[in-house]
Amino acid sequence: MIAAHGFAATLTARPGMGDRLVDLLLTGLDEGSPGASEYCLLYLVSRSASDPDVVHVIEGWTSEEDHHRVFAGRAAQAIVARIDPLLAKESEYTDFVPVRGKSAL
Repeated sequence: MIAAHGFAATLTARPGMGDRLVDLLLTGLDEGSPGASEYCLLYLVSRSASDPDVVHVIEGWTSEEDHHRVFAGRAAQAIVARIDPLLAKESEYTDFVPVRGKSAL
């Protein structure tokens, strides 16, 4: 399956909260969570090499509509609600349309 919609997000945790933010974002891969959805084709959580409180998330979805529908669900909204108090500032998002690539994850 090929991703038709994607985005990259940069989230900055409050000082010392980077580990908690990463752990919470990784629950997005649990059964019933957004990253486990058949519509989510890529869900990658990474950290900044220079700042442990800066976390990057890259997602690839079958369509923008599928992404919005899944994120409107209870599981996704519960994760989002738990993320907000950990953040030091507003997250930065860049949307994109995947063209081609490779993932051996």
